[in-house]
Amino acid sequence: MSTRFGVTRRKALTVTALAAIVASALSGASAVADGNGGDRERGSDHWGVITRNTIGSPVADLRNGPFGSFGVTGPSARPPYGRGSLGIEVADDSTSLTPPSEKVDFGNEVDFFGDPVQGLRRVGFHVFQTGENESYGGPENMPNIRFEIDPNLAALPNDNYSTLVWVPEAAPVTNRWSGFIDATSTGYWYLTGNEAPACDQAAECSLEELKDALDDGGAGATVYTAAVGKGRDHMWIGAVDGLRINQNLYDFETDGVRTRRAG
Repeated sequence: MSTRFGVTRRKALTVTALAAIVASALSGASAVADGNGGDRERGSDHWGVITRNTIGSPVADLRNGPFGSFGVTGPSARPPYGRGSLGIEVADDSTSLTPPSEKVDFGNEVDFFGDPVQGLRRVGFHVFQTGENESYGGPENMPNIRFEIDPNLAALPNDNYSTLVWVPEAAPVTNRWSGFIDATSTGYWYLTGNEAPACDQAAECSLEELKDALDDGGAGATVYTAAVGKGRDHMWIGAVDGLRINQNLYDFETDGVRTRRAG
C-alpha cells in the first residue's frame, strides 16, 4: 500500500520514527527517577534567567564559545561540552540600590523542586575565567551555584526559605577553560538567613557540614530551584559550562540546555 507522492507506507513509518528520535535527541531532555517508582522529564525548556532573582541589567545568555583566548589551543580553548556555554556579565556599579551592583541567576525552577538537600552528592562546573575578572575583584571573583531551599528545620517550623550558596576558590587557570571544579571538595558553602548560624557566610562550611547543620530532626530540607549565578559584588564577564548536579551534567548550548549522564 502506498501513501501520497509514491512513498511506501513502510518507508513513511520509518521516516516518522527517525524524526521522533532526532527530535528527542535535540531537545536535551532526559528521564530522571522521581523517587516514587516513576520518571519525570528534565527538559531544556525549563532553564532560563530567574527573573525575580535578577537585579539591574545583567546578561546570562546561551552562546557559542568562548574559544581561546588568542594563542590558546587544545581542550582548554573550547567549551568542555559541545560548542556553547552560559555567558554571564554583571556590573558592579550600575544601579541606584545599595549596593549598586547587579545580580543574575540562570537556573531551573521546575525540575529540582522537592529534591532532598541531603541527596546532593556531586556538584560543580567548568568556568572560563579571565585575568580582567581577577583584577576587578581578586582571584576568588567567581560565579556561584545556588539552591533555593525550604530548610524544614524543627527549630524554625515557620521559616520556609533560605539559599544554599557555593563560593568557589580561585579558578586554576585564566583566559581559558578550566577543568571540572568540584564544589564538594573545594571552596565553601553557606546559608542565607538565620536558619543555620553555624554555616552562615562567615563560617565557610563544607557541603557535608552544611547538610549536618540542616539535619535537626525536622522533615528534611528540600530544593526549590537550582541555578548558576553571580552578584552582588564585583564586575564579572565570563562563562560556565558542564554544570553537574549529582548524576547529571548540564551542557549549555545556544539552542538550549542538554542533559548528559555523568560518567
